[in-house]
Amino acid sequence: MAGTNSERELLAEGPAIILVEPQLGENIGMVARAMANFGLAELRLVNPRDGWPSEKAQAAAAKADHVIERTTVFATLEEALTDLNFVYATTARQRDGFKQVRSPVTAAQTLRQRFVAGERTGILFGRERWGLTNEEVALADEIVTFPVNPAFASLNIAQAVLLMSYEWMKSGMEDEAATPFQAVDQKPATKEQLFGFFEQIEEALDSRNYFHPPTKVPKMIDNLRAVLSRPGFTEPEISVLRGVISSLDQFQRRWPKGQKPQVEDKGHDGHGNEGHGNDDNG
Repeated sequence: MAGTNSERELLAEGPAIILVEPQLGENIGMVARAMANFGLAELRLVNPRDGWPSEKAQAAAAKADHVIERTTVFATLEEALTDLNFVYATTARQRDGFKQVRSPVTAAQTLRQRFVAGERTGILFGRERWGLTNEEVALADEIVTFPVNPAFASLNIAQAVLLMSYEWMKSGMEDEAATPFQAVDQKPATKEQLFGFFEQIEEALDSRNYFHPPTKVPKMIDNLRAVLSRPGFTEPEISVLRGVISSLDQFQRRWPKGQKPQVEDKGHDGHGNEGHGNDDNG
């Protein structure tokens, strides 16, 4: 979904995202894009395999330049964590140890509380192929794990970062059900407008012999009106629908308005002309 807008406020705060020995520049770029989508901006790389900066990362970031340009590189994980007060390590595997394990929701709420209190925080993500080592997890304060399919707990880095970034954004919302924009307010159609629509569509259908046999016409009209009155149309919607019917009504009808079909004479073609054979051999 494309939705960038340089005229609106750019959120750039929250925990640092730390990638340990990321391999592909494309993955780093997609991480940056995921971060930017949900207001995170500080990306730290520990010993990236292909070095830094990376043109492939820049391209994959899809204009998340403010994240890419601020990215910092560290030789060791310890150096990347030095200035942080609290760190989560992400993992899909059960670990032996004494660390608390949190859900993404709880982790994001904790990070938000610490952020508001002025602490510097981070979220640690492992390698594409095999994640974090036990020694690396030991450097974090707590573990966060995702509720995934137990038989297929395989998230790539960008997906994992996206999930945590989304939870971070939600943790700062006063109302999680709120949306960034709403449908345009439209005035409800009046009954007069609805009845006019009924008449138009019924006349168009009748001219095309939709209502048959005659004994069932009243019930068919009742059913049609029941269906069309259910949505609660607005004035613009009625206008659109009537425009559609008018457009279709411009095509030639099987018979003129108000006239019932006549029994066709087998000796005539469909245009009222006498039928003839080929006169060439007359």
